[in-house]
Amino acid sequence: MMPRLGEKYAIDIEVISKPKADYQTDEYFELDLPIAPAVMVGEEIVVEGADVSDHEVEACICRHLGLPKPEPPTKGILNRLFKR
Repeated sequence: MMPRLGEKYAIDIEVISKPKADYQTDEYFELDLPIAPAVMVGEEIVVEGADVSDHEVEACICRHLGLPKPEPPTKGILNRLFKR
C-alpha cells in the first residue's frame, strides 16, 4: 500500500518496524508516539493499535496535501470486473 501511495502523491514515506517488545518500553512511551501498529500522516495519527483501510490512509494524505478526497472503492468482484 505505502509504495503505491508514495508513487501516486508527492510524499516521502518512512516505515519503522521493530520487535513488539521495543514498542512496550518506558522509553517508547516517553516519546509520546502512537501505540503500534500505527499510521501517521504528518503529525496526524490516522490509526493506532489497529488496521486501517487503504482508502482511509489515502483520504488523510489528500487532506494533508490539500487535495480533494478520493472516491471510495467499489465493493464486490463484479463491480471491479465491470468497473461500475
